[in-house]
Amino acid sequence: MRAAIFDGPGAIRLADVPAPSPAAGEALVRVRAAGLCAGDLYIFTGKNPYVTYPRIGCHEIAGVVEALGPGTEGPPPGTRVVVDPFIGCGTCYPCRVGKRNCCANLTIVGVHREGGFADLVAAPVTNLDPVPEGLSDFEAAFAEPVAIGVQGCRRGEVGAEDTVLVLGAGPIGLALVEVARSRGAKVYATDLAPERLATAADLGATPVEGGDGLIERVLDLTGGEGMPVVMEATGAPAAMESTIDLVASGGRIVILGLVRKGQGITLPGLDFTRKEVTILGSRASVDCFPEALDLIASGAIRYPGIANAFDLSEAPEVFARLAGNPMALHKAVFVTEET
Repeated sequence: MRAAIFDGPGAIRLADVPAPSPAAGEALVRVRAAGLCAGDLYIFTGKNPYVTYPRIGCHEIAGVVEALGPGTEGPPPGTRVVVDPFIGCGTCYPCRVGKRNCCANLTIVGVHREGGFADLVAAPVTNLDPVPEGLSDFEAAFAEPVAIGVQGCRRGEVGAEDTVLVLGAGPIGLALVEVARSRGAKVYATDLAPERLATAADLGATPVEGGDGLIERVLDLTGGEGMPVVMEATGAPAAMESTIDLVASGGRIVILGLVRKGQGITLPGLDFTRKEVTILGSRASVDCFPEALDLIASGAIRYPGIANAFDLSEAPEVFARLAGNPMALHKAVFVTEET
């Protein structure tokens, strides 16, 4: 089968490799659309601490079931599916309490095992969700990032009565904007890049200029109160530290961004009690794919409309382009067989 393989930092190639064989409990999925995520770019640039090379990347996968592993019950061949890439061990404490996204022995498709930048990928049948009728493969490939937005909004208990500030208007920030808006919330977004902020505005957020003076601008917008919900999607320590000043007393902070291992942040201790603020982490998603697919199918998520489709043969060129300028594309999806 054809695959795009990361051989090491800065090295990706197209090659013919043996097709995977699904084990018991797994399905073989023919990939029709594979989304390029910041995590894949980190693999290409050598910034992902968990990956080993060589590796077939991609964890944003839509396709069709080709075959089931031996003795496996699951969606029959021909079923269109998306792949939830987080595979829990099922026995550790997080898995036992329904948080397999935080599994102590986590395996991620496209990081710890071969992913979707290929014609075929194997995945557990329990990690497959059916694609709604009328949804294209290209659109379905957005289920994973949208599910992250669903998880973040669930963690923050975002509802129609809320006003939300999203820090960062990259792919995950835009997913947060659209999911929060679908719940009826009023949404503000901020980013240092004007073009990203313009995209957030196109998707219905009220833009707020980022950088110096952000806290003052937000306090001005809210009559000095701060935002009821602040959602951080930049991964920048300074942005994380600013959340305590941006949030209203009694409000909620949801941190989705990732800093490098060992990186600390400082928050003013008095405000934990003075503001009685709730600070929540949000990692990937758990059981959020059905809601994400329904939102995309309903038209509530418009982000696929500004993404770019490529053939998998263009992967080396696309990765090189994004490594030079991460904002060169809003989003790239490698499409193989579109329905």
